[in-house]
Amino acid sequence: MDLGRLGHLAYSTLVHPGDTWDEMRASLETYAPKVKQRVSPTEPYGVSLRLSGASARTLAGDPAERARLRIWLAEHDMYVFTVNAFPYGPFKGRKVMEQVYEPDWSTEERVIYTNQVANILADITPDSVAPSIQTAPLAFRANVRSADDVARITGNVLRAVAHLIDLERRTGRRVKLALEPEPFCLLETTKETLDYFRRHIWSPEGIRTLCALTGLPASETAGLVRRHLGLVFDIGHQSVEFEDIAASLESLRDAGLPVFKLQAAAALRVPEVTEDAVAALAAFTDTIYLSQTTEARDGQLTKMLTLTDAIDAWRKDPTGAREWRTHFHVPIFLDELGSFRTTRSGIEAALALHADVPLSDHLEIETYTWDVLPTQLKTGDITDYVVREWTWLRECLERRS
Repeated sequence: MDLGRLGHLAYSTLVHPGDTWDEMRASLETYAPKVKQRVSPTEPYGVSLRLSGASARTLAGDPAERARLRIWLAEHDMYVFTVNAFPYGPFKGRKVMEQVYEPDWSTEERVIYTNQVANILADITPDSVAPSIQTAPLAFRANVRSADDVARITGNVLRAVAHLIDLERRTGRRVKLALEPEPFCLLETTKETLDYFRRHIWSPEGIRTLCALTGLPASETAGLVRRHLGLVFDIGHQSVEFEDIAASLESLRDAGLPVFKLQAAAALRVPEVTEDAVAALAAFTDTIYLSQTTEARDGQLTKMLTLTDAIDAWRKDPTGAREWRTHFHVPIFLDELGSFRTTRSGIEAALALHADVPLSDHLEIETYTWDVLPTQLKTGDITDYVVREWTWLRECLERRS
């Protein structure tokens, strides 16, 4: 949905089955019309499309299927403005954990996949939007062991940027690549992300590399890299890092690092870790996804890969007051979850800033954990759930603007 100066709004179809194109097409045709009827019955409806590696190969090699998708979208008064091309492989029905980052940006597979998605977006999206590609935070941090690894990753990112520059030159279609920082990854905190762009992407070496890849002078590439490469700012991820969300967004804006997608996501927050709280957290530990957890204790932050790791550490030393924030996506319309809380306040802070001076033209709601949420947090079916999140966010924006 087009919110005017506040951008295009969609919910992430990552919540639905979509590991293959047949699955994603079925999910799109099943759920999108139901949601549109309830939230945007008379206005064009924006779609965030999940494209796995398998889906990208299918659509890239089948012009007739892309044409079929364009026709279906037009017939239903819908348009795609962003693609989630972060998870390359299966994302539903099996354990994902740190494999979600594979293949990472050190590989040729990630470059090919991203370029295929860019070509698809240039073909299926309306001329009135500059579509975005949501992609991985470069690599799982433990897999990056040397400066050579970082250089290889950066070189591959710049190859994808060069492809986007050439794509716009050939077709007139601007496609934007958005890296998504996440706990335990090479891009994690906002400060680390800014440092990476300054030291590698915007550096003299980065600009020289892009000049060589594009055949363009530095006077052009210095601006083009910002035109085509930026971030997904996932509010839930940065809340898990205990960041001041408004301050982080202002630092990105002031540095000129584009936020190509502002992602409304809320994480699980445990204000006080007690025996009762730990017992209740068992409902959130049986998940197929990573549940990176940050502990604030005595002014220090300690990071653990999973909620189970945090619980195990607490059992060894339960003394002292502490707060946990866990990368487990919970409904954005909730501030309380029984004895727990959420990081919804971070979303409210971001939306207040966005309503004043828009930060991005792409807004997305991402709560992909419907299938693994504890039963007591589910109200109605998946369509009811999506509509409730959508309605809450739109009303929150309307109050602030």
